[in-house]
Amino acid sequence: MTPAEPSFSTRVEHCFSRSAPAYQRGATLQAAVAARLARLTPPLPGGTRVDLGAGNGLLARAIEAQAPGQALLRLDACLPLLEQDPLADPALRRQWDLNRGLPEDLQNSALLASSFALQWLEQPVVQLRHWCDALRGGGALLLAVPCQGSFSLWHQAAEQADVPCTALALPEATQLIEATQPSLQLHQGRVLRFSRPNPGAVAFLQQIKAIGAQASRAQRLKPSELRRLIRHWPGPEQSIVWHVLVLMGQKR
Repeated sequence: MTPAEPSFSTRVEHCFSRSAPAYQRGATLQAAVAARLARLTPPLPGGTRVDLGAGNGLLARAIEAQAPGQALLRLDACLPLLEQDPLADPALRRQWDLNRGLPEDLQNSALLASSFALQWLEQPVVQLRHWCDALRGGGALLLAVPCQGSFSLWHQAAEQADVPCTALALPEATQLIEATQPSLQLHQGRVLRFSRPNPGAVAFLQQIKAIGAQASRAQRLKPSELRRLIRHWPGPEQSIVWHVLVLMGQKR
């Protein structure tokens, strides 16, 4: 009997677990976005503050630096990555798969924050609605998520090489914004463009793997397909581009 294929969420957790020790060193864009997002934190009511998909705590630490003494609970499915957080009290780390929704004790939270995590969930729009519903009045949602339009260079190279593009399918920014509007008053909601040097196909894919972000719903390329992709990858004159939705809203 053929063993069942691991679920996508299980593959994501395994990838990040293997790369946890190297995450801090490689996640330079994630760190920059976390710092930017933290600066949007508004005055908050009393209550629980949570970093959803916290990873090694980049966003939680940035928010805590804005308000010393106000610690965030870190939730993530990847325990090895949570354990890389150098500042968190172990009591503030909780292993949890966000595909299950939020734990019951996080209903009525004062702050739900998340950066570079929502795109890994099975139903990003549905889960985002649940997050909005879980806030108390005046509570805030802070969100940063890569969205459609990212990695256009990768998509174009795959099309020209006539091979499948194995980049993670990303959510559409407009749908995410719309999911928040019944519950939140938005103070910030726009797509920012970030570019990084293009080191070539092999080096770029190695960078993605180094931080554990290589999980994909697409089938892995065959060696011949990978060689074609590498041949059609543009030169350094074209940058690697991320489109990142940055959003802050408060519960009505």
